Amino acid sequence: MSSFVSSAKSIAVLPLRHTVLFPDTIIPITVSRKASIQLIKGMHGKGESIGVLTQREEDSNHRLPDALYQVGTLARILKVIVLPDNKLSVIMRGGERFRVRRFTRLQPHLRAMVDVQQEQFDDIRPKEMRVLFQELRKAAKETFALHPDMLKDAEATVERIRDLPLLVHFLSSTLQISVQEKQSLLEIDEGVRRAQRLLETMRHDLKVLSLKSEIQDKTYSDIDRQQRDYFIRQQIKVLQNELGGSDPEKELDGLAYKASKKKWRKAVSEHFEKELARTRRMTPATPEYSVALNYLEFLIQLPWSEYAKDRLDLRRADQILDKNHYGIPKVKERLLEYLAIMQRKQSAPAPILCLCGPPGVGKTSLGQSIAQALGRPCVRVSLGGMHDEAEIRGHRRTYIGAQPGRIIQQMAKVKYANPVFILDELDKVQRDFRGDPSSALLEVLDPEQNHSFVDNYVEVAYDLSKTFFIATANTLDTIQPALRDRVEVIEMSGYTLDEKMRIASKHLMRRARTSHGISAQELSIVPSGLRYLITRYTRESGVRELYRKLSELMRKVTKRLALEERYDKRLGAEGVRSLLGIPRYDEDEVGLHEGLAGVAVGLAWTYAGGEILYIEACLYRGRGKLILSGQLGDVMRESAMTSLSYLRAQSANLDIPDELFSAYDLHVHVPAGAVPKDGPSAGITILSAMASAYTQRPVRRGLAMTGEITLSGKVLAVGGIKEKIIAANAAGRKTLLMSALNKKDVAELDDVYTEGITI
Repeated sequence: MSSFVSSAKSIAVLPLRHTVLFPDTIIPITVSRKASIQLIKGMHGKGESIGVLTQREEDSNHRLPDALYQVGTLARILKVIVLPDNKLSVIMRGGERFRVRRFTRLQPHLRAMVDVQQEQFDDIRPKEMRVLFQELRKAAKETFALHPDMLKDAEATVERIRDLPLLVHFLSSTLQISVQEKQSLLEIDEGVRRAQRLLETMRHDLKVLSLKSEIQDKTYSDIDRQQRDYFIRQQIKVLQNELGGSDPEKELDGLAYKASKKKWRKAVSEHFEKELARTRRMTPATPEYSVALNYLEFLIQLPWSEYAKDRLDLRRADQILDKNHYGIPKVKERLLEYLAIMQRKQSAPAPILCLCGPPGVGKTSLGQSIAQALGRPCVRVSLGGMHDEAEIRGHRRTYIGAQPGRIIQQMAKVKYANPVFILDELDKVQRDFRGDPSSALLEVLDPEQNHSFVDNYVEVAYDLSKTFFIATANTLDTIQPALRDRVEVIEMSGYTLDEKMRIASKHLMRRARTSHGISAQELSIVPSGLRYLITRYTRESGVRELYRKLSELMRKVTKRLALEERYDKRLGAEGVRSLLGIPRYDEDEVGLHEGLAGVAVGLAWTYAGGEILYIEACLYRGRGKLILSGQLGDVMRESAMTSLSYLRAQSANLDIPDELFSAYDLHVHVPAGAVPKDGPSAGITILSAMASAYTQRPVRRGLAMTGEITLSGKVLAVGGIKEKIIAANAAGRKTLLMSALNKKDVAELDDVYTEGITI
């Protein structure tokens, strides 16, 4: 057992960083502390030893001497070299170990009372010492063979050593282990136990090095294969830089910088950082890299918390809607209600409207005017014919050519998270084996769900609750019931003749002149000419065809101006006819059927608005068969059979001889046979035509009717009353017949629609 000398010794102390000096070893150090430089210069050449103590790494912020270990090594200075920066390069040799009793002086350098220890290895038998010596040397050779950073002449030095203490001290100093591990070896008092601890440390280091070497061997083949790819990529990188291309690392750093400026939720930020780190690990030459890069760029491009500032001026919004659109009181009132709520509560949820009406009544343009009134950007997506669910939810990024859905794509383009979003043709969404887009739209248009809409491509929940959705449709019948329940339906009916004249004079004429470069002085249309144009050249609920006819007039005039031909600058009925030619519709077309037995005029609703429906019935000798023609649907065929049954049951009250039903065949025809016709509103019209044919009494002049008949003679209520009244008014029918149950529908209409009409 080794022991400490009983007498104390006072020595000067030199603190070292990151280095442990062992007995019998020589090390070079660099001295930079001012006090340490003075100590070395003072002691060099005197032949006295100094004490060397290592500084604790973890306590490096503490003041000396508290930051020093308490066990060190005496050292003799062999050589001192003054460096150009006034630092000293010192070569010293280790002597005996010592333990500090106390520090006796701190300035100008440390000085301490220490106990010096003489190294002894005589507490082990010679045979065991020889085995320990051989095991240490064997472990040293294996370590030097596996460790690439060891000194190349260390193995030769080990071969020349014949003494166990010297071998232990040399290996302890040479091994690349931490300072703490080296200090723990130095602090072991028993020399043999220190040698055993060193052998354990070396064997553990050998296991780590062997495992590392095994892993390297497995990866060498990949490295050899990848080395060629690496050099090629480096050459491509150099060529790209020469051609002005971008460095992948700089590109990713740029994305990281942009991401740091984004105000997105924690979940989005964590997802982006994860994908960015994954992209950094990819090789830029692989196809996956460009896909990942595009995905990161799209995440940054997508507006997560950028909102357009709303203009909450109710009077201004009302003026904009009045300027751009005529009528539509329900839509204007709903928008003003929303603006009023926004004034009182900034976080009010945006409404989800569905504007339902015939084509050409201004549903899409109304959505654009709402965006202008709110001061928000406007985007539009057409859903007509869409049959792939991925168009809404996007594709998963695992697929080739994956891209986000149409909703998220438009949000990225508009740069704001609260635009006015127009979903056109909601009623024309289709479904097939690729999915049902209507079901995908449930999440988009549901106020309870769209705050966390998940696109398959984006993979992170996106907030659509601030988006003002406006859907348009021609009919509600083909919209999925669950989807129809999600939206607030506002019906937009067709326009009357007076409304069309106002819209044409206030909006369409100005728009047509502007698009054709004609001034008001070069062409104007008087009211009689405008009325003639509307009644004789158009037959629609909206004004789209009317605008086409106005554009045709402008083209005719533009041609005459170019050829310097004369024309009437104020067009009346004759002027319109001279430019457009023979009218498409006859004003007295309805009157042609007046006074004929077996003819009744009905009112029908189509997706394009209301229409006049003629139903003809005639009798001829036969066996009492019922013949139907005119491309009638199942509902109208059932109405015809119901009407005939009712007539036969009420024949006595109607003075119809019973033999007529068995001796004559009845043919019911609806003209325009190329157009399919169906619907539950032609029952009383078919019944009236049949009764007129059997009694040979014409239907009252100027009468039009709508309603469904039952076997008991009850008339059921039908829909589309406003459109049907507009159609009757346009056709000159001033007396209408319908179910008393439709009184509530008539009561909701403005007086302008029912003026001059008897219901």
